Order: sequence, then C-alpha cells, then structure tokens
Amino acid sequence: MISVLIETKDHEAELARTLASLVQGAVEGVVREVVVCDRGSTDGTALVAEHAGCVFVAGTSAQDQAETARGDWLLFLQPGARLASGWVESVREHIAVSKVPARFSRSSQTALPVWSRLLTRRNAFAEGLLIPKPAFGRPRKPLRLRAEIHAAD
Repeated sequence: MISVLIETKDHEAELARTLASLVQGAVEGVVREVVVCDRGSTDGTALVAEHAGCVFVAGTSAQDQAETARGDWLLFLQPGARLASGWVESVREHIAVSKVPARFSRSSQTALPVWSRLLTRRNAFAEGLLIPKPAFGRPRKPLRLRAEIHAAD
C-alpha cells in the first residue's frame, strides 16, 4: 500500500525510534517498504536501516527516490518522528476515501507554541506527509489525518 521514505544524515537513534513506530503498519500490511535515503551519514544509520529490513540508498534524497518507490502512496517522515497508536486505521480510512495528500496532527507533547508556528519555517516532513504517488510533485494543500505524530523538531 504505502512506501515510507525517510531522509537521514547521522540520525542513528532517531531512525530507530521512527522505524519502531512503523512496525504496526508493517504487520498489518499497510507499509509495503521503507526506503532510507542517506545524505552521507558517518554513524550507524546504515546498520539500523539494514537490520530493520529497510531499503538503504546512499547519496540521494527522499524526493529522488519517490519515483522508484513501490507503494501506491508515499509517506515522508523525518527521522525521530514517531507515529502514535491508531495511525494505521487513520491512514487506511484516508486512502479508502480520498486521493489527496494528508498530514498527521501534532501530538500535544510536541505541539509548537503559537509564535513558533507563526514565525518559523517548518520542515515539510515534520508532521509527516502522506501523498498518492501519482500526485507527487503537484503541490496541493494536504488534509489533516485524525492520527497523531510525535514530531521530531
């Protein structure tokens, strides 16, 4: 169903936390593959990805790997982001009824203060981005999923 794309550079511990939150989706058949796109790590990032059964691609970005991903939907995540329980059901529901991109809602534990939300530029993948593969590269405002994410930033 979905291909998860995670771009890393020296994020060994953060990657492990993110991958742990994806296990439920892999067990239930929602996650088809996880592609770790490495930008030159010198720590154990590659080892973590390989032990978890991920596709590890060095010297590339997540956007570059989107075309070759096997899933019908793409889920871009930042290393360290953890999907909260219940995310699988929300993703399944969204995929079944919609063909537009969606983001997760930030958990109250990682919610940004109002001024930070208004004045700082956020990472595009900080809240995860679920997008149908055919729509990748065509900008469109994403909907909000009912599931939460413990954002990394």
